[in-house]
Order: sequence, then C-alpha cells, then structure tokens
Amino acid sequence: MALFPRLMGGGEEIAYGGKGKGVLIHTLTEGNGMPLANSTTAANSNETEQVLPLLDKVKLKTLKRGRPRKKLKVLATDKGYDSKEKRAALRKRGIRPQIPKRVWKTKKNRGRPIKISVPRYQQERCFAWYQRKYRRLVVRWERKKVYFDAFIDLATIHIWIQRILLVG
Repeated sequence: MALFPRLMGGGEEIAYGGKGKGVLIHTLTEGNGMPLANSTTAANSNETEQVLPLLDKVKLKTLKRGRPRKKLKVLATDKGYDSKEKRAALRKRGIRPQIPKRVWKTKKNRGRPIKISVPRYQQERCFAWYQRKYRRLVVRWERKKVYFDAFIDLATIHIWIQRILLVG
C-alpha cells in the first residue's frame, strides 16, 4: 500500500526513511488495481496508522436498491501493516484482514507453517501506473504537501476516466 518517491530539496512532511529522504504514498485499491483513496506521509512514519483513515475515505456505491454499502469485505495488505490492533479494528468493522504475519528471526517456528498468499499484484499495478504514466509523482518537486496530494488526486481521476471511457 505504499510507494516511496524521493525528494529533491526540502518541504513539508519530509523525513529520512529506509531508502533516503522522501515521502510515502499510501493507496487503497480495488481488486483490479484501480485506486480508491490516497494519502501521503513522511518516509519515517508508521504505516499501520494509515489503514483506518484510508478506509474512512472510501464510500462504496452500488446500483442496487436499498441502503448503500459503505464497507469493504476483504482487505489485503503486505507485512508492513501487520499489527494485532489493526486486525481487531478491521474485524470490528466487519472487514476480513488478509495480512501476512511478520516473521521474526529470533522466534522458533513451531508446527506446520501457515501459508497465506496475499494478492499484491493489483496494488503493484497501481504503483506502476503512477510511475510510468505520471512521472511527476516519481520525484517530488513540490515543497508544499497540498500540491503533491493534488497531483496524486489528478492521477487517480485520470486513471478512472480512462477506465470508464475504455469500458463504457
């Protein structure tokens, strides 16, 4: 759920992370890789804290009658978002978490290993669109966070418009 664009110069919410100075783009995508919600944080921020605010941004609308559905059924993420509190919060919302467990090298693995494959290619497809089609998002040149967030939102809107025109 996170992409790391490096930064030229300084700016708002910039920090040194594992790959250098930059920001993290957190994106929630649907099953086909289409982005639903985005947010940006500093590179050294905690990824697990971004799951619930991203879910709050999404409002699902179906063409069926009755009360609109406002929650997802399943959330698949990578190991960076694994925590007991987030799993409990997702279950409380009625969302089934598909998060692989972090494996600590100090602990002994007892019993048969549990194999959970999380489909990550949809998420990586979205980040590949960001990096290939929207080169402005690869390196952050903007000093203000608001401008960079606006470019990410424009890229999301453009991806959805292209999908609607091709399908519909």
